[in-house]
Amino acid sequence: MCRSRWSKMRMWSCVTLVVVAALVGTSSGKVYTKCELAKELTNTYHLSRTLVKNFVCIAQYESGFNTAATNKNTNGSKDYGIFQINDMYWCIGGIKSSSNYCKLQCSNLLNSNIGDDVDCAQTIYKRQGFKAWYAWRAHCEKQDLDKYIAGCF
Repeated sequence: MCRSRWSKMRMWSCVTLVVVAALVGTSSGKVYTKCELAKELTNTYHLSRTLVKNFVCIAQYESGFNTAATNKNTNGSKDYGIFQINDMYWCIGGIKSSSNYCKLQCSNLLNSNIGDDVDCAQTIYKRQGFKAWYAWRAHCEKQDLDKYIAGCF
């Protein structure tokens, strides 16, 4: 990569490139499997199995388990992250941001650290229930959700 015979200017260019590449790598998203997400929600965030089943179902249909997923809605708002959290009410930084009930930047929902996503999703659930997510109403409500964690534990 960087060779000792290069000039100082070239060396600094190479160092800068390596640092930028490292920073970009740490801020990228992650695509989970259903079991990886179920285990993380259970073991790291201590959610009940009932909440885990519902959030795994939501993540499957909202983002395909992709933490970097975004979606622009017909009303001009935008959804962010693994749970597709909307910028109109829950985070700040989008075109339609107004309330920021989760008190976070929408861009923070796009990285591989889902701690803020989980906290915000729980805030949404406590305020509006799972019905806040279209995907839950369309695919998870009144369904046997055990299949979303089957074989994971």
